[in-house]
Amino acid sequence: MMSMNRIDAEYILPLRWFDDRELEELTAYLEQLGRWIDITVVDGSPAELFAAHSRAWSTLVRHCKPAPWPGANGKVRGVMTGLRLARHDWVVIADDDVRYDRATLAAVVAALRDVDLVRPQNYFAPLPWHARWDTARTLINRAFGSDYPGTLALHRARLLAAGGYRGDVLFENLELIRTMRALGCHELRADDLFVARRPPRPRQFLSQRVRQAYDDFAQPQRLVAELSLLPLAAWSARRPMRLLAMALLACGAAEVGRQRAAGATVFPVTSALWAPAWLAERAICSWLALGARLFRGGVRYGDGRLWDSASAPRRLRKSLRSLREVRR
Repeated sequence: MMSMNRIDAEYILPLRWFDDRELEELTAYLEQLGRWIDITVVDGSPAELFAAHSRAWSTLVRHCKPAPWPGANGKVRGVMTGLRLARHDWVVIADDDVRYDRATLAAVVAALRDVDLVRPQNYFAPLPWHARWDTARTLINRAFGSDYPGTLALHRARLLAAGGYRGDVLFENLELIRTMRALGCHELRADDLFVARRPPRPRQFLSQRVRQAYDDFAQPQRLVAELSLLPLAAWSARRPMRLLAMALLACGAAEVGRQRAAGATVFPVTSALWAPAWLAERAICSWLALGARLFRGGVRYGDGRLWDSASAPRRLRKSLRSLREVRR
């Protein structure tokens, strides 16, 4: 499926910017990327910025506006637009902060020979303080399973034939993964296939804390564990050794995640030490997320709120089964 020079796949980049501070850097990345693969940028930015992007990228990518799609999640709208326009069945979907090199991009696409969905592993580069903080989340995810990256590779035909995926959920990557699984697709969790990601600005990082905690309404067992952290810390407050033990356990779990699947090659040795800070954050933010669900009708997203984090797997299987019966 791949020639010697170009990768026979489509790179879909959905974005929506409100300033162009990163335009020069992203343009340089797209210029390099365009030597390897066909690119579609689905741009939901305001008109003035869209026009500036068209001028900057006119010779580098196919640049278009998102087409209508049900639901408030703009990224899903962008992804579905890109999937329908793609010139190849094999596609790589990536957020605007993801930075592939050629070897990794080729490896992700090559893996689609044997599976329907490839889920690589992101890591932050460079590593300011807030990226180190959030890396602890990644390591804990790796310790107990796999992380959820900002990029996926997949066969688009099966997803399009099923009618796409929901656009009224917060955790859109999990929704896409679960939809592919419900279709009977084979997934590869490529935990040792590392793709760089630029860290967000500190203000953006801080604004995402409760939203990331809200994601776990789609993973009830994990949510219950996170909601238990604050009561457990309060119970341990008068016994410093208990708090120390909790911190050491968190560091130990994160180190397991760092060592798994060659993670030590990209995650610095100090990464696991940030795990207690991240757990303290999640202990508070999970309760704030619960409050948003109970008293505010969901978590804020754009100008509105989203109630669902992602569809339950059983619900997805049932809805897709009903769709197949209707079509028959």
